[in-house]
Amino acid sequence: MDNKTLKSAEVLFDLAYAEDIGDGDITTNNLIPPNKITKAVLVAKDEGVVAGLPVAEMVFKKFDKNVTWNELISDGTKVYPGDVLVEFSGNYRALLTGERKALNFLQRLSGIATYASQCMVETEGTKVAILDTRKTLPGYRHLDKYAVRMGGGSNHRFGLYDMVMIKDNHIHIAGGITKAVNAIRKEVPKSIKIEVETTTLDQVREALAADVDIIMLDNMSSKMMKEAVDIINGRTKIEASGNMTIKRIRKVAATGVDYISIGALTHSVKALDISQRIID
Repeated sequence: MDNKTLKSAEVLFDLAYAEDIGDGDITTNNLIPPNKITKAVLVAKDEGVVAGLPVAEMVFKKFDKNVTWNELISDGTKVYPGDVLVEFSGNYRALLTGERKALNFLQRLSGIATYASQCMVETEGTKVAILDTRKTLPGYRHLDKYAVRMGGGSNHRFGLYDMVMIKDNHIHIAGGITKAVNAIRKEVPKSIKIEVETTTLDQVREALAADVDIIMLDNMSSKMMKEAVDIINGRTKIEASGNMTIKRIRKVAATGVDYISIGALTHSVKALDISQRIID
């Protein structure tokens, strides 16, 4: 996990600490002696792909800097019910108080990685890359997109700053795709890619004539997508988007698009069930 992603997690940890700890863990602190050391494990209860172990380690070490952490698998690994992910030891209070914060991160990110991995299975035998979107939980952008990569997916733009995306409202206010692209080209460096959202074949032709880097086929039927792919004929990259479900991926991939973007990767996460067990 890169430093920028881990730093993002540390900011979120501070928020999680404030909302969960308050004046202290009144259950643990009144039952467990302050200096007692114990051992624990994190165990998978579902089949899936793990992501977020460095974040879980960071959480526990915020409560006890001397926690020993022995990962038995690494992020991006597929696990099955009963698999032990990590063996660790440290202050008993720290392990209990940090448990829910660590698992909240780990379960969410592993859920994203798992769904991304399932989507990738549907693209086997094709050239298609699965992309995420900006539909991430506020504050979790770097973490969510990291989890997508751990599941085998790829990242679309990180924010509004690193790629031009001309959508329907931009096209409307500019007076058309051509005018929008020309206006943008006057202002941004050539190194910045330009993508245009299209919903009709006429828009596809206009975007192609404007020589953009990527044409998005938004909310089109598979039949219309195939027509659009034939029109473009390899002259630029093509992204399919809109109401993409795992059941639809293989059919869309067969049209010949380069990318399929799926908002549900990050906006409709089913957490992977992972538990902590004290073993000493």
